[in-house]
Amino acid sequence: MTNGLGIEIRSFLSAIAVGITLLAYVPYLKGIKSGKVQPHVFSWIIWGLTTCIVFFAQLVGKGGIGTIPIAISGFTTLLVALYAYQKRGEIKITKSDWFFFVLALSSLPFWFYFSSPLAAVIVLSFADSLGFIPTIRKGYVLPHSEPLGFYLLFLIRNSLVLLALAEWNLTTTLFPSSAGLACFVFVLVVKYRQKKI
Repeated sequence: MTNGLGIEIRSFLSAIAVGITLLAYVPYLKGIKSGKVQPHVFSWIIWGLTTCIVFFAQLVGKGGIGTIPIAISGFTTLLVALYAYQKRGEIKITKSDWFFFVLALSSLPFWFYFSSPLAAVIVLSFADSLGFIPTIRKGYVLPHSEPLGFYLLFLIRNSLVLLALAEWNLTTTLFPSSAGLACFVFVLVVKYRQKKI
């Protein structure tokens, strides 16, 4: 279905989404540097790879200007993954983290075998969701190791991305919808845990 919003409005929404992306990442990277933020490197590798690939699938799905925040986020997420690896500190990687990491990464090649961008986005959205599991586990164990505002900003950003897309179809909307939902679930889990401690 074609988005009824004009190109000017969609461009404005996309620009705000890009701004929110950058606004969220700058303090997040500073938090990693200072040691206040301890991202789980496995999650960030998965998110970076899936987001970059989904960007290209969304282009094929005619997402238009609404795909730009996804592209910027994908490449910035890979930067965070690299930085998280360098500063991994006290994050303990469990057997279940390895399981979900391998499971998520093993699903990535399947997108290559599908002839449709939709099939690729379905597989990549699933892999991206699996990538959240190590971070949710870490957030439950160390509920103050992640800034919740970062994930709330990405929930808002993904909502704006949905509004900025030129075409609304499963290929263009599934990934930002599932990523936004995952951010929401993460915030709920960590807030619950923070109140219990």
